[in-house]
Amino acid sequence: MTSEETRIGRRGGGRAARKAARLAPEVEVDPCTPGQRGGAYRPLSDAKLNTICNEAFRVLEEIGMSEVPPAVQEKALAGGARLNDLGRLCYPRSMVEDIIAGAATSFICYGRDPRHDFEVGGDKVYFGTGGAAVQTLDRKSGLYRPSTLADLYDFTRLVDTLPNVSWFTRCCVATDIPDNFDLDINTAYALLAGTTKPVGTSFTLPEYVAPVIEMFDLALGGEGRFKERPFCKAHISPVISPLRYGEDAVGVTLECIRLGVPINNIVAAMSGATAPATPAGFLVQSTAETLAALVMVNLFAPGYPMIFSNWPLVIDLRTGAFCGGGGEISIMNAASGQISNHLGLPSGVASSMSDAKAVDAQMGMEKGISALAAGLGGANMIYESSGMMASLLGASFEAFVADDEMLSHVHRAIRGIEVNEGTLGFETIREAVTGEGHFLGAAQTMDAMQRDYFYPALADRNEPRTWEEAGATDLWTRARTRADKILASHYPDYIEPEVDKAIRERFNILLPRDCMRSGGS
Repeated sequence: MTSEETRIGRRGGGRAARKAARLAPEVEVDPCTPGQRGGAYRPLSDAKLNTICNEAFRVLEEIGMSEVPPAVQEKALAGGARLNDLGRLCYPRSMVEDIIAGAATSFICYGRDPRHDFEVGGDKVYFGTGGAAVQTLDRKSGLYRPSTLADLYDFTRLVDTLPNVSWFTRCCVATDIPDNFDLDINTAYALLAGTTKPVGTSFTLPEYVAPVIEMFDLALGGEGRFKERPFCKAHISPVISPLRYGEDAVGVTLECIRLGVPINNIVAAMSGATAPATPAGFLVQSTAETLAALVMVNLFAPGYPMIFSNWPLVIDLRTGAFCGGGGEISIMNAASGQISNHLGLPSGVASSMSDAKAVDAQMGMEKGISALAAGLGGANMIYESSGMMASLLGASFEAFVADDEMLSHVHRAIRGIEVNEGTLGFETIREAVTGEGHFLGAAQTMDAMQRDYFYPALADRNEPRTWEEAGATDLWTRARTRADKILASHYPDYIEPEVDKAIRERFNILLPRDCMRSGGS
């Protein structure tokens, strides 16, 4: 075959392949799934990273912790800690390094449905929820009102349908439940009823943990079943900034260890208020505090599954108001994830805590910047990433839906660019420039269309006239329409009727059954 025949044959084969590709049934491919490998963004150089970690070790060794519960102090002193002249508990660097070496480097975050299981640790990135909003952005009025148990259940079943939200930690507080024990029980019940993804909750007092685990065991089919697949983690802050332990939270931590509840240990200091205003100084203190919690957990249970959640929070130093969005909080959380990964610990940070009250440009700007920075920074679990508004005071159904789409873009950015013989496309370039003069319909283009590009459902890419003819809607309206559609149809039946009856007989469940089925109120 001559070179000309070869060229013609190649062009003919290319046309045939393109035609076959166009006629073939479309295959649904997600180009930006959760679990992309992060770490491309490194706000701290290796030298700065080592300096901050060294200073954190120094803080623990020379300044130490106060308000130490007796049980913790006894364990710590037996393990090599000492009391300084001020009576503060100090951890020698060698002791802390030994604890880190024996701590869990990864573990499975279980869902009730194994399809939702994922590994925490390494460099894979997942986004989920968090928060304790006391207000909900009402879908009808567009204004905020006190959040309720029904809201929490609705948020849970909404997130059950959102693919980029890998777990659901209760995002709002049911302010219509005044009793703290009933609040903890009903919060856990709403999570149980609304999703089979991994979930997270908090406990007011240590004695409230066991009844919640009893309820989980009932749902799973018997005593001890939760411990086999612990699908719910506890969000606990046993260290209170600056550098002291919190007695009740320590008690909750020890009870969770006893009952096999994985721990998301959260340190959430505030810049210029409970931690230094300088980002470097803040990271030194908050890293030391999170290490103090890690030491405590591992003194009682070496290698226990714990997420090293060091969440830098920023305040506006002019007013004292919390700033959930912005460049400072974005870079500090990315750096926090970098520090945790450097220590080889399962990492957690926070993002997307917009200060905006409406689903508007401010919301998009703040959420997009902070989620992308945290994701590229490589933290394993990124909390608060969906639904949170009004500087963590509010949660929004529309924001959850919009954020899920935003996170697709973030996962796509984290994924980066694959460079190999197939993607470089030398022959595709040759075919285009010697043939039809464009790449439309080329086999490589058809492959890339599915594999490399994300196509949003909410964001509008139409030209202005088409947008006008379709109603000239904004993202808030489109997100509300989608949220309404999901909430009108998705009523999961994750608790067997006889099990639900047993739970309601045992506990004061305040969510009416009518609210858990279509047509209910």
